[in-house]
Amino acid sequence: MENSTIDKEIVKERNERRPRKSRIEEENTKIKSQPKLKSRNTKINKKGSKITTIFVVLFILGTLGIMTVTFLLYGPYSNFREWLVTTAMTTMTHQYFATWFYDDETIKYILDKNKVVEIEETTDANAINVGSSNGITNYENEYEKAILERDSKNNDYKIIEISEKKYDGYLVAVYDPSRIRTVVTENLGKSGQYLTTMAKNNDALIAINGGGFNDPNFNSTGGQPLGITVSKGQYKTTDKYNGSGGIIGFTEDDTLVLGKMSLAEAKKQGIRDAVTFGPFLIVNGKASSVLGNGGWGTAPRTAIGQRKDGIVLFLVLNGRTATKPGADMDDLIEIMQNYGAYNAANLDGGTSSVLVVNDVIVNDPIDSTGAHKTRPIATGFIVTKDESDDSDHTLVEEKLK
Repeated sequence: MENSTIDKEIVKERNERRPRKSRIEEENTKIKSQPKLKSRNTKINKKGSKITTIFVVLFILGTLGIMTVTFLLYGPYSNFREWLVTTAMTTMTHQYFATWFYDDETIKYILDKNKVVEIEETTDANAINVGSSNGITNYENEYEKAILERDSKNNDYKIIEISEKKYDGYLVAVYDPSRIRTVVTENLGKSGQYLTTMAKNNDALIAINGGGFNDPNFNSTGGQPLGITVSKGQYKTTDKYNGSGGIIGFTEDDTLVLGKMSLAEAKKQGIRDAVTFGPFLIVNGKASSVLGNGGWGTAPRTAIGQRKDGIVLFLVLNGRTATKPGADMDDLIEIMQNYGAYNAANLDGGTSSVLVVNDVIVNDPIDSTGAHKTRPIATGFIVTKDESDDSDHTLVEEKLK
C-alpha cells in the first residue's frame, strides 16, 4: 500500500510539472517567432555599410583628383602649366585661373618662354600688286585654286570652310581691297557695339571683328580701342600702344600695312582705315617665330592678311568646345601661309571673334560662360556693298546654313 501511494504521488507531481514545461516551450516559441526584428537590423547594418563604402570611394576619388591637379599644376612636366597660364592671361575675365595658382614671377617666366618674336619690319607696299592674279587658271596647289577659282555668281568674295582637329571656321577671300573699311562703335569712349549692329549701320556685306580695346579690371564694355584707330581717313583714337603688333591698316593704295608706327608715321604712310593690335604673323613674306605655344594659348581666333596680288584674307576660327578648343598663333601662321598671305596679323580673339555675312553671324562665337553668343566690341573691318554688283549673296548664305 505504501508503495502504491508513493507511485501516485510521483505521478501527480509529474503532472503538475507538465504545464511549466509547456510555458517554457511557449516562451521559446515566441522567441523563435521574432526573426523579423533580426532581419530589419541586418538591413540597417547593410545600408550603413553601403553609405560608408560610398563615402570611402568618394574620399579616394577626391584625393586622387587633388593629387592629379596638384601634379599638373606643380609637377615636373610644364606643358599643362604653360597652356593654363598663357590661355588664362590672354582672356578678359579668366586671368584668375593663373593668378590663383602662381605668383607674378612664375607667370612672367612662363610668358617669356612662350611668345611670338615678330619680324622687325614694316610692310613694303611696293611688293603688293592688286589684281595681278586676275585671269590665272593654272593653279599651283589646292589653296591657290580655292582662292582664285571664283564663283561665277559672286565676284565680291569667296568663303572657304576650314576644319581641323583643334578648330573649324571660315576664310573669306575679298577680291577688291578698296571696299574694305574700319568701323568704330558709335559709343566711342563709353561702350562697344555688337558687330552685327555696326555692320548693319554701315551697310556692310561682310564684317569681322577688329583690334583690341582697353579692359581695366577685366570688365570693359569695349568702348575704348587700343592705340591708333582710323576710319575713312579720320583718326578716331591716337593713343600710344606698347603691346605686340601695332597698326594694322589699309593705305589709299589699298595695301594692308603692318608696322609699329607713331601717329606721324601713320599719317605719312597715308593710312585710310586701321586698327591697333597684334602680334604680327607675317611681314613681307617672313613668318614670325613662335616660342613655345606663342603665349596666347588656345582660343577662337580672328586674323587678317593680304596676298601679293592684293586679295585680302579674313580668317575667323571657332573654339571653346570640348573637342575643338581653338587655334594658337602657329595655326594662324600656317593657314595664312597656305593661302598665300604676304602680310598677316592677329586680331582680337576669344568671344570677340565674329564673322558676319549680310547682318547674320555665320560662325559660332562662345563667351566665357560657355554660352553661344558674342560681345560688344570697339572696332571691326567691313566690306562695303556695291550696288552695281549683281552677285547672288543669298546663295552663299544658304550654303553656310
